[in-house]
Amino acid sequence: MSTPSRLVPLLEQFDFAYERLLARLAGPHMDSGNGTPVEVPPMTDEEYLWEPVPGCWSVRRRTDGPGARATLLIGAGEWGRDSAAPPHPVPPPFTTIAWRLSHLSELLTLRADHTAGTRARTRDDYRTSGDAAGAVAEFTAGATAWRKALSGLDDTALDTVGYCTYPHGSDPEDPFVDIVWWVNQELLHHAAEIALLRDLYRYRETRR
Repeated sequence: MSTPSRLVPLLEQFDFAYERLLARLAGPHMDSGNGTPVEVPPMTDEEYLWEPVPGCWSVRRRTDGPGARATLLIGAGEWGRDSAAPPHPVPPPFTTIAWRLSHLSELLTLRADHTAGTRARTRDDYRTSGDAAGAVAEFTAGATAWRKALSGLDDTALDTVGYCTYPHGSDPEDPFVDIVWWVNQELLHHAAEIALLRDLYRYRETRR
C-alpha cells in the first residue's frame, strides 16, 4: 500500500524533528542546520531535573509529593509528573526538561496505543523515569510506537473522525490527519523548549 501523498510531508517532518531532538539530548553530535556536526554532551541527571526558577513543575519521587502549586503526581511507579486538577494554575508554572520530556513521551506512547494498540492505556498507567537515560529511552520508545502506528494508513483512515481515541485531547472529535499534524506541532515546540533549556543550563554559571 502506498503512503497517501498528504501524509508524506507530515511523516518527513516528524522524522526530522524526532532525530534532531534525540541528537540534542543524547549526542554525541547533532547537525548545526547547515550540515556541520556540533558536539553535544549527553544530558545528565542533574540537568534533566534542573529547576532554573523557583516553583518549577517537574517529575518527582512519589514519596516527596507534588511540587509548588501542583496537587498530584501523574503516572505509575516511583516517579510522577507534577499536575493539578482543573482549573490549572495561572500563570502556568515553568516546567523542567524532565516535565516536558515526560509529557511528550507520554503523549506519543498513549496516542500510539489509542491508534493501533489496546486503546485502553491511560496516564495512570504511564511510568515516568527519574533519570536522564531512562527518559531518553522512553522518548525513543514513544516516538517509535507512534511512527509504527502511522504505517499503512490510507486516505480513509486519515479522514476518519475519532480514528485515534486518545482521551486527553480532541482526538475523538477530529479527523485523524489533524491529529497527525498536531502531534508534529507538539514535538516541534517541546523540542525547541528543551533545546533552549539545555543551552541555558550550559551557560548558567557564566551569568553575573
